[in-house]
Amino acid sequence: MNIKSLLLGSAAALAAVSGAHAADAIVAAEPEPLEYVRICDAYGAGYFFIPGTETCLKIGGRVRSEGEWYDAYNPNSKVGTLWHTRAELNVDTATDTEYGPLKTNMVLRWDWNDGGSTSTKLLFANISLGGFTVGKLDSQYNLYVGYAGDVINDDVIYDGPYELNQLTYNYDAGNGFTAVISLEDSNSSGSGASYGAGWWSDDKSNHYAPDVVAGAGFKSGAWGFKVVGGYDSIVEEGAIKARVDADFGAFSAFLMGGWNTDGDKLNKYAGTNLDRSACPADRPALCGWGDWAVWGGVGVPINEKLKWNLQLAYTDSKIFAATTNVKWNPVKNLLIEPEVSYTNFDSVNQDQWAGILRFERSF
Repeated sequence: MNIKSLLLGSAAALAAVSGAHAADAIVAAEPEPLEYVRICDAYGAGYFFIPGTETCLKIGGRVRSEGEWYDAYNPNSKVGTLWHTRAELNVDTATDTEYGPLKTNMVLRWDWNDGGSTSTKLLFANISLGGFTVGKLDSQYNLYVGYAGDVINDDVIYDGPYELNQLTYNYDAGNGFTAVISLEDSNSSGSGASYGAGWWSDDKSNHYAPDVVAGAGFKSGAWGFKVVGGYDSIVEEGAIKARVDADFGAFSAFLMGGWNTDGDKLNKYAGTNLDRSACPADRPALCGWGDWAVWGGVGVPINEKLKWNLQLAYTDSKIFAATTNVKWNPVKNLLIEPEVSYTNFDSVNQDQWAGILRFERSF
């Protein structure tokens, strides 16, 4: 073999090897663009867009632990100390539509009380759009008018039912005038007022007529006024509450009065939260309002981290309740709240002191 043939053969071999390597070369794919979580500030702090959708999501909740001494709702309570721990998870969504925001709200709750845990509780679950809300919430008889004070034991004097299914329409004129009308399930209350009248009613049958709540209010500057009424379709009685609020900067105050359509009966809107043992067996209505009830209270912000509250309540049936507390936020989203309550039960000629020390972290 001559040199020329050898050179030509070597060149051909090198070309073949180079071609093989060129064919096997790996070309890196272009990286997919990352989709960062986008903040959704149209519905308030904490919302973000679910990736790939136009739905905004907000996740929050709280963890609470509190010690309780005796029971403000029961003069016969002899239990010195109870310890209660709770966790709640809140999930809210919102999507913009041609009818306004389409929203959902869900709250799950877990409790550990006196060495025993509870199953998962669906506290709230509802859908709202265009002023309408359907699902589980506290009764509008409480929610619309504003409950009964910034204290833990605010309903020793019963102020209405909680946690029930409803179909509600809220109206806001934008000039301070608001109104509400609600059809509420007479058999779904999460409070002692289930089946129209809780333990004090012998009627446990299913009733298919809903209860009805309606209210209206007006707010201007530091002053606000609301009135709300509820009709219990099982007992066929009801109650009306009216409330005045004022915020003077240095302190805020409220005064609320309630009227029962029949003071000799208890109904879902003028019932009782008192323990059954505190009430005469033959006249349970003595643990209710009688013909009327009144609540009042003040809140005084001492500084940015400290606030003092007081609530007083009294009924036509001569039940008196007083509660005071201090709310201390040593750091953001941490609450330490000591509270003391006193209740006088004229129906059984007894009284009761009770206390709570609460620790709560919200997020």
